[in-house]
Amino acid sequence: MNSRERVQRALTRSGLPDRVPIQFDLCAGLLETFSERYGLEPAYSPAYYEDLKYRISANELRTRMGSDVVVVGAGLAEGFELKEDEQGFITNEFGMKMRQGTLYMEVVESPLRDATPEDVEAYTFPDPHDPARYLCAEQDIARYKDDYFIIGDCELTMFELNWHLVGMEQYMLDLAMGADYIERLLEKAHHWSLGIAQELAHRGVDAIWFGDDFGSQTGLLLSPRMWRRVFKPLYANIFAAAKAENPDLLIIFHSDGAVAELLPDLIEIGMDVFNPVQPNGPGHEPHQLKEQFGDDVAFFGAIDQQHLLPQGTMEEIETDVREKMAILGEGGGYMVAPAHIIQADTLPDRVEAFIEAARTYGAYDT
Repeated sequence: MNSRERVQRALTRSGLPDRVPIQFDLCAGLLETFSERYGLEPAYSPAYYEDLKYRISANELRTRMGSDVVVVGAGLAEGFELKEDEQGFITNEFGMKMRQGTLYMEVVESPLRDATPEDVEAYTFPDPHDPARYLCAEQDIARYKDDYFIIGDCELTMFELNWHLVGMEQYMLDLAMGADYIERLLEKAHHWSLGIAQELAHRGVDAIWFGDDFGSQTGLLLSPRMWRRVFKPLYANIFAAAKAENPDLLIIFHSDGAVAELLPDLIEIGMDVFNPVQPNGPGHEPHQLKEQFGDDVAFFGAIDQQHLLPQGTMEEIETDVREKMAILGEGGGYMVAPAHIIQADTLPDRVEAFIEAARTYGAYDT
């Protein structure tokens, strides 16, 4: 059984694979460290939002290390370059001024902060259909499609993209107050993300990875009622439109934080795979999730990269990986992965410990 078949069987819940499939993403420092170890040049694929490049870069390295998945996505428009100014800031295609934070990129200036409805109407999103965006994706799909499961990344789908454009505090206040521009800006974000999903589907990906973080460590960032009123119809539409491109396309939805309360709604509107199954949050206990939702959705993630991977002992990493696979992987329906991109606070030997534990203990008795 090759990696493609392994992941397909696990995520479609269509029988047992030979073992639980593996996926992981690495930050720049870890990409460079492991590239040197494997005798490869660090290979970065540009992305329309800087942090997403670590989802879609270095597929050769990650497959060599043991990933069963190749992740591709949308890059930059033809002729656009990210340039750093004298203060160390970069400005992306959306007009967001950004700088590198301790772990992630930070938006320091939002182009639509204090914007009027007229400003939002006049604001032009980049073109999702520019063929130049997909050159790296096309190369990786052609190289890996027969042997690896290909995921098309489309995160920052609507909610997160919009609050980055406006500024989170302002956007959340305006969302709660029903500001006039909210609906129109969501329509524009929907059009952008659907365009990316369609382009990736046309190029032959096996799944689309949508994503917006609706949770904190302890609960939802907005009420379930507001989510159902404002966002649920938009996700129902974008999931269905993506599936219309290819009925066999799997829909992965990523939301950090404690979001278990939204899972029945997401399943109802077409989510096939829930990611990242952020651990240690209310409602995210593996037994509970598997019992409640395991007949309707596959799970992807669940390994703690906030505390366990950077700070846990090797024995604790091995135990946690083994336990998560035993619970969430019972009967299939699970791909083991860290709950987010592994960051520079995690030493390389701990990354290897995660991969080794997954390969050692993930086999099914068939």
